[in-house]
Amino acid sequence: MKYRLQACLFVFIAFMLGCNEYIIVGVLPDISAEYKTSLATLGLLVTIFALVYALFTPLVTSFANHFLRHQVLLVLIGIFFIGNTWTALATNFTSLLLSRILTASVAGAIISLVLVMANYIAPRHKRASLVSWVFAGFSLASIIGIPIGTLISTTFSWHDSFWMISAITFVVLVLLIWLVPRDTPQFKGSLKNQFALLREPQIIWGVVFVIAVCAADYTIYTYIRPLITTEMGFDNAWLNWLLFGMGVFFIIGNKFGGYLADNGGLLRLRYLYIGMTLLLLLLAPLLHYRYLAALAIALMCICFASYGSSTQLMFLDIAEKKYPQSLDLASSLNSIFANLGISLGSLTAAQTVQVTSLRNVGYAGAVYGLLATLIVFYLCRRYIKQN
Repeated sequence: MKYRLQACLFVFIAFMLGCNEYIIVGVLPDISAEYKTSLATLGLLVTIFALVYALFTPLVTSFANHFLRHQVLLVLIGIFFIGNTWTALATNFTSLLLSRILTASVAGAIISLVLVMANYIAPRHKRASLVSWVFAGFSLASIIGIPIGTLISTTFSWHDSFWMISAITFVVLVLLIWLVPRDTPQFKGSLKNQFALLREPQIIWGVVFVIAVCAADYTIYTYIRPLITTEMGFDNAWLNWLLFGMGVFFIIGNKFGGYLADNGGLLRLRYLYIGMTLLLLLLAPLLHYRYLAALAIALMCICFASYGSSTQLMFLDIAEKKYPQSLDLASSLNSIFANLGISLGSLTAAQTVQVTSLRNVGYAGAVYGLLATLIVFYLCRRYIKQN
């Protein structure tokens, strides 16, 4: 019974983190209107958040390895609560940016610790399923958090959207005090020994693959609201339903990714990313046919979300076998390099919008999609040789 409650709490934590990271995308136009700042400039909020997330996560995670995990997790949730509440109170762009930097500095370490704990509390045959559900928590944020946050923002204020997240964080903190696992094994090592994991070729190519997939994702997702309303011609009444639908397809992708992780892992991902790249290439012409464009984005959401379980288990398995002192770091690799990809993708999208047109972001995403496809084929070749 306790395992089930802990598993649900871990998914809820991912939901909380997803709301904080993704809601900003849905409320950018409202922030733009309040601060009199261009969308291209505000896109930096996404880019810098992701960059700080990626830079701080390995440092915080490695430093935290010297203390008890459950205590570190509670402290990090407290800092996250302060950062998100600061966002809700922000009255200018500089204050908003600094608050997002503080939140980003701990968010990655939080999900990394959760994934390590999930790896220990889950029976071996349920690891892929629990990991996929934790990642699905981020998709639940897309389904429930982003539409509700966007609705609150358009009805009241974007500040109230972040007050909602602070309330969720407080509930999480109370539940963690009760349910956080206190006896997960830890293998302490110096920073140098922990980072030895990053010399492994399969790890290096795996993280580049994650970067490419997430960069492809965020060339589209950074400006998803104006894509839906301006380019596809849907009104605000449709907007929340379409964002809800995207979240549903992200969850389908997460659970499909969990199935693939249990049935071939990377070997099954190869053809999925060929399809993703083709859909990105077709997005610009499909924008003239809004329902077909919506369908293409839905299918892309499945592709974007399917990599997580396979790569997460690959990273953890390599760490368990060869680098046990790096297990916490291995658990954070998906989060670290996903956010590097997000930063790269959002920056690419911003530049594409400035230089050409919003409708061309799919072509930029297709470049990253092709890179992801080539890398996953290469990883599969290495996997076949090793087995």
